[in-house]
Amino acid sequence: MKPAIASSLAGCIFAFAVPAGAASLDARYDMSLLGLTLGTASLTGGIDGSSYKLDLAAKMTGLVGGFTGGRGSGAASGSLNGAKLSPTSFAVSSASSSESRTVRMALDSNNVAAVEIEPPIEAKADRVPLNDGHRRNIVDPLSAFLMPVNGKGLANACNRTLQIFDGAARYDIKLSQAGTREVKLEGYSGPVAVCQVRYVPIAGHRALRPSTKFMIENKDISTWLAPVAGTNLMVPVRVSVKTMIGTAVLEASSFKVDPGVTASTAKRN
Repeated sequence: MKPAIASSLAGCIFAFAVPAGAASLDARYDMSLLGLTLGTASLTGGIDGSSYKLDLAAKMTGLVGGFTGGRGSGAASGSLNGAKLSPTSFAVSSASSSESRTVRMALDSNNVAAVEIEPPIEAKADRVPLNDGHRRNIVDPLSAFLMPVNGKGLANACNRTLQIFDGAARYDIKLSQAGTREVKLEGYSGPVAVCQVRYVPIAGHRALRPSTKFMIENKDISTWLAPVAGTNLMVPVRVSVKTMIGTAVLEASSFKVDPGVTASTAKRN
């Protein structure tokens, strides 16, 4: 799955002050395209009441992994002020047999304080320029996996717009409620919120690329959100994106939460 697809998947938010609680999270995902397994991913970390830390790791397997050597990792941390998520750091590295790239970003009060991209993004005539306003009131794509529900429950969990900046591009992910359903995963059995998703590029993207036009018009993107027990947060357990070559799916094979356990406690154990 391409980094742009992965980074399109995801969440953040605002509202009333509700204690976030504490929990340790360990989620495992399978990645597939056209029903064929491409690789695996893991999302681990925890919520310590007023702060959070997440780690993401992904790798391609099988024939795809053998040909591309694709792998990636990321980390994000920040604070939780009631129901508001405020990232403080974000870093992601991706590598394949042909290229690699690392992005590091520091944030303060949902504004970008510093960005480092190595190697730099190549300049293109059709790349929509970024300005200072595009770096304000945002969350990074990994922190966006944590979505406060503000006591509204599953029925309204999806109704939000995620204002995301990934170091190179600014875009909105608009979620709307599409119902609920029951799932049975290792570590979690119960209801999930089903969200319809739309991708809206703002700046930093290649305006003339066919893939950009395809994603803007794409109505076949969805995600399922499961509650993180012991907190007011939800996390995607499934993301489905129609691409120009078929449907890509990121789906949890396990979703384990230890409510009341902080990330530091889980690490010691």
